[in-house]
Amino acid sequence: MALFTRKRIFEIVENGGDSDTVSRAYDIFMMLAIFTSIFPLMFAHDHIAFHYIEQVTVILFVMDYVLRWATADFKLNKGAVSFLIYPFTVWALIDLASILPAFTVVNSSFKILRVTRLLRIMRLLKIIRYATQIQVLGRVIKKESAVLLTVLGISIFYVFITALVMFNAEPHIDPVTGKPTFATFFDALYWATVTLTTVGYGDVTPVTNTGRLVSMLSSLFGVAIIALPSGVITASYLDELRMIRKAAQEAEKAKEAEEKEKEKEKEA
Repeated sequence: MALFTRKRIFEIVENGGDSDTVSRAYDIFMMLAIFTSIFPLMFAHDHIAFHYIEQVTVILFVMDYVLRWATADFKLNKGAVSFLIYPFTVWALIDLASILPAFTVVNSSFKILRVTRLLRIMRLLKIIRYATQIQVLGRVIKKESAVLLTVLGISIFYVFITALVMFNAEPHIDPVTGKPTFATFFDALYWATVTLTTVGYGDVTPVTNTGRLVSMLSSLFGVAIIALPSGVITASYLDELRMIRKAAQEAEKAKEAEEKEKEKEKEA
């Protein structure tokens, strides 16, 4: 009975699938807890209500961490060793990082852990565990990693070349205004990245005709380069959704066939 109970807990805290109502409710509840814990970070000033929010959400995170640790053998399938390995897995470390900010609530002497205000943002990573669609996107990115890395390599190379050309083509001081333009190579890299992505903040701009020509070419190539990964991810994402839908239909057919088989056995 204890084993069944632990296994059921594992099915609930882990993604039990769309058919598992309790597991889906748990996922939604934990996502709400994560977003609630991030809410105080949207304000510059502290408030007494934020302390209560932190205490309640951290208790929930600790409970989730303990439940996952207690059922680690079902996840890792390595027997008793699973309980020793689990705290060092990636997700366990993310869970631990989301719990660390509680030290500033329990004891204000932990001043060094003020950086845990930033660690709270890591709680958003926990959303990946509970959101099925994000998990699908993660599988798509992993599946198309070779293509995406190639596009990333081309982008980095193009940014570097464009920045190098601009840094040497442009004067470091605007002759008209006397203000610095591309004072350092990092300024050129920043400009090339912003231009490639077609964002164009306008805080660093070329002042010569050569620089402006490079800027136009960079913008044109940027549209093509940025569009590549979008098309790859969209096509692969749709394929993944089709496979999920097909698998769900096959599972439904198998379940119906099993029920019909049971009915025939009863009639016999």
